[in-house]
Amino acid sequence: MTRGIIASVLASTMFGAIYYVVTLMQPLTAQDIFAWRMTLTGPLVTILIVLSGDWPKVKAALRDVVRRPGVILIYLINAANVAGQMWVFMWAPLHGRALEASLGYFLMPLVMVLIGRLYYREPMSRWQMAAAILAVIGVGHELWRVGTVSWLVLYIAIGFPLIFVMRRSFHTAGVGGTWIEFSLTFLLAFSLLVRSGFTHDVLTPQLGSWILALGLISAASTLLYYGASRILPFLLFGLLGYLEPVLLLMVALILGETIGRDEWFTYVPIWLAVIFLVIEGTRTLTRESRPLPHAD
Repeated sequence: MTRGIIASVLASTMFGAIYYVVTLMQPLTAQDIFAWRMTLTGPLVTILIVLSGDWPKVKAALRDVVRRPGVILIYLINAANVAGQMWVFMWAPLHGRALEASLGYFLMPLVMVLIGRLYYREPMSRWQMAAAILAVIGVGHELWRVGTVSWLVLYIAIGFPLIFVMRRSFHTAGVGGTWIEFSLTFLLAFSLLVRSGFTHDVLTPQLGSWILALGLISAASTLLYYGASRILPFLLFGLLGYLEPVLLLMVALILGETIGRDEWFTYVPIWLAVIFLVIEGTRTLTRESRPLPHAD
């Protein structure tokens, strides 16, 4: 389990590093960086799945597409959402919106809790209920402060959970379905690179080095993240995932973004809500890992 924890922490750290590295890749646009990242990382996913012995699951997903041709529309919608989320991840730090985007990533697990309660009718614990109330307070303050919540925060906080809802609702979850979505995203990214002439007009040796670094970091983080997901219990894997938005927040502050005095009452309740979810998850994990008493 220790190896899984280390792998998950390293993966989150590398995602944070990507958040910073993209700011060093100008004059490339977010679209260019997205295209390079997915084109370089895409083949790794296939290699990874083959080496892990999960390729039969991909074949099963492809056979399912033949049996249910309409499901390809679901894959296209999800792939478009995945591509959009990855593009936003590149776009935000390039345009001084990294801090704002981090708020969306903090809100995402809270939205997942609310979807579970309202859509799937799953029960909520007291900790989850308290977290939801705190999140409502934070979002409510933002609405009071500026009259709206930015499209960036909403797209990340709501758009990402919708990927999982779609997968669950149309039975496309799992390694096979993820590979199909990733392959469609790869095709989009590669076509963008071809249209841009592989960004040859702005490519320099230094920029080429950063592109290579981006590909290597993305590949390594994908490998570590996938490995951690196979080793760790699901609950612990989910808890460690909360490290990523914390690191993204730190990167935003390193890039010089600041939290305004009137914004603290938006951010702090949402941070506290995430802490409550971590506490609740830790308590559950501790309870489940406690050995059962032996009968004398």
